[in-house]
Amino acid sequence: MDHKTILKQLKLSIQLMELHEENPFKIRSYQSALNTLERGDQDLMELTDSGLAELPGLGKSIIEAIQSIKSSGSFALLNELLEKTPEGVLEILQIKGLGPKKVKTLWEELGITSTHELMEACRSGKVAQIKGFGEKTQEAIIQNLVFKASNAGKWLYADIEDAVIQLESTLSQLLSQSKLAIVGEFARKMEIISEAEFLIASDHLSSIKSHLSTFEPIEWDWTQSGPMTWRGKLRDPELNVKVQFCNSEDFLWKKLVLEASKAHLACTVDEHETMTEKILKKNYHSEEDFFQKNNLQYIPLEMREGFGEVAQAKEHKIPDLLENSDLKGILHNHSTYSDGKHSLRQMAEHCKSLGYEYLGISDHSRTASYAGGLEIEKVLKQHAEIDLLNQELAPFRIFKGIESDILADGSLDYPQDVLKSFDFIVSSVHSILNMEKRRATDRLIRAITNPFTTILGHPTGRLLLRREGYPVDHKAIIDACAAHHVVIEINANPWRLDLDWRWVRYAMDQGVKLSINPDAHEMDGYADMKYGVLVGRKGGLTKEMTLNALSREEIASYFAARKASIK
Repeated sequence: MDHKTILKQLKLSIQLMELHEENPFKIRSYQSALNTLERGDQDLMELTDSGLAELPGLGKSIIEAIQSIKSSGSFALLNELLEKTPEGVLEILQIKGLGPKKVKTLWEELGITSTHELMEACRSGKVAQIKGFGEKTQEAIIQNLVFKASNAGKWLYADIEDAVIQLESTLSQLLSQSKLAIVGEFARKMEIISEAEFLIASDHLSSIKSHLSTFEPIEWDWTQSGPMTWRGKLRDPELNVKVQFCNSEDFLWKKLVLEASKAHLACTVDEHETMTEKILKKNYHSEEDFFQKNNLQYIPLEMREGFGEVAQAKEHKIPDLLENSDLKGILHNHSTYSDGKHSLRQMAEHCKSLGYEYLGISDHSRTASYAGGLEIEKVLKQHAEIDLLNQELAPFRIFKGIESDILADGSLDYPQDVLKSFDFIVSSVHSILNMEKRRATDRLIRAITNPFTTILGHPTGRLLLRREGYPVDHKAIIDACAAHHVVIEINANPWRLDLDWRWVRYAMDQGVKLSINPDAHEMDGYADMKYGVLVGRKGGLTKEMTLNALSREEIASYFAARKASIK
């Protein structure tokens, strides 16, 4: 049990109360309490009962609910609501665009209690006929169900990183006499992981298998396993696991094969042989030796995806990749001025304590009213506070930014005199995500051509495993950024990782700088910077092409020169 799980249980109870049309005043009190807890910086697991009672806006019933969740994982009201809710309805509640009221309508009018039944009703056109739904809603439900099904069993790299590393450590201790390596998607640090894959080598495989067959953390699926490949599922989290076995002498070449993507292995090294064929010669004693013997520059593991890295290696043109230590500051962050969890001072002091030279604060602009977007008066107030904090925290510096909504026609929030007051502007789309490709692309390009746009934020708006990004012409977007000297964000939030790493090399080739931005809404959000670096490295990102690898003085000059160029 942890703080986030408690909030999830409270959120579920609110959804179910709305579904079952409980007392609206009760629903509002729970929602208000949840909002308070989400905006606060306390850890509910660390609070005593008396500490809970001191939190503002928490009534007796909510305090008792939290206490019960902490001790048993649930509470009486939630249990009652769950008892009268079909399991399939709970799954339908998780589908994007379907709130409790619409789910209740589907349940009552069409008797839908599972995602399978929902898909059948959509395909037969029944959902479109219900008042308040229509053809567009029905099509959106179908798309979301297909997207959800295609991602079943998959995880964000960040969500299972610790579990996989811990599993590797446990297996290494258990099988200390064998060779063991993580291979596959996780080894290459893919943004989405469908399974954790391991290679185990030993000259005594029967003994190794005997130990592993009773390994409690993994539930083995013997119907899908063979003598040299075992499949199963980690019990917590429920992640698919594959184990490949081999003799000790085959470990190196097997590792080279299993680490890489199929596309990488199919790349030609010379006129006669592919990477696979070179690997199968087994005429090397280490990975480094393999590359050297084949006149290839060493290819970092995370780049072995078949995106031109072998051609680069043949010409010895793989650059030195960006490191976490190269980043000097953190841009695109939110505070309590909009929808952040921590104050401007807290965000700044924590950023400084982590060793960074500067912070770019970029709260939401006024159109984002749902996120506490800043009215002009609030912008002025924040700028005044930044001036005072900069005097106090010097030489550390806070740069005045804003995350300006890109409006439907591609224009930015605020009149020009307000836009001029910022050191930098992150321009992002947050609404009307269902435009067709040409309109969505034109919208972004108009924002890019706006001289006040410094950085294009999360270019596709995607949420990995949750929703697809809006359709855009990546090449046209990147070319426009090159023409107008606009930086493109690699949003480091593990749900986004947007710009996609597959476009990083093209952006760099056009001379477009990238910025690793955590989109942090709390102090802990800064830790996501490493995931931006990971995907940047997959695309071949260098320190030289990373905006926030500039020092405090360099980026101040960069922002000043850009503002001075605006006519």
